[in-house]
Amino acid sequence: MPDQTEIDERLRAYYGGLFDEDARLTTRSAQGPLEHRRTQELIAEHISAGRILDVGGGTGAHARALRERGLDVVLIDPVPEHVAAASASGIEAHLGDARSLSFADGSFDAVLLLGPLYHLAARSERLQALREAGRVTRAGGFVFAAALSRFVAFGANVLGRPVRPDPMMRALWEQGTPRPGDRFPAGHFHTAEELGEEVTDAGLEVLAVHGVEGPSGLALEGVPVDRTDLTDAALALARATSAEPGIRDFSAHLLAVARVL
Repeated sequence: MPDQTEIDERLRAYYGGLFDEDARLTTRSAQGPLEHRRTQELIAEHISAGRILDVGGGTGAHARALRERGLDVVLIDPVPEHVAAASASGIEAHLGDARSLSFADGSFDAVLLLGPLYHLAARSERLQALREAGRVTRAGGFVFAAALSRFVAFGANVLGRPVRPDPMMRALWEQGTPRPGDRFPAGHFHTAEELGEEVTDAGLEVLAVHGVEGPSGLALEGVPVDRTDLTDAALALARATSAEPGIRDFSAHLLAVARVL
């Protein structure tokens, strides 16, 4: 299992200067707007008003969209540069860690965990983050927990390459363990079923586990952002196959929608 202290350090360096997370969701390619639009749709199916905590909210791309719908949003993130960028855009933003939230029980109507789980290597720490999200959400409120698809991560590493025995690829496929030395500070890759099980084991009621971008989403990584026709087509397919077992794992991102009991 990767060392979590090392992942935390790499995460701050990666998002603090090596990678532009805001551009990923907005201008880098057509995949980002697809992911953003579909995530916002899934949130809107359950939340139309209230106070939202965006945990690991980056520069505030999702928080800004929620605020434009009239929701009251607070953002926390472990990367100082993210917090500064979100604050500059008018979002209430603070440094914080998903595993230890400095808010009272039941303080929010919903909590977003759209990044923390896939940067946490140990199942116990992912459950801790989920339990913290549930703790600060009122009874009957919602937790939206994202993960990176193990199937897509495996495919990205092996497709188009010679098939050969590789213990690291076996660990990725069987256990969701990231390859050592990857630039991205991943902690774990999920299957849809595993994500649902972890959310349930954290004491939350799983309503659905969705594939966010659908089976065409990954192809949009190489498509310019102005090809809105292709984004719209991929979005229609994502909606149609969103919660289908097997098909949902073809999405780069998975999203568990859960209710606090």
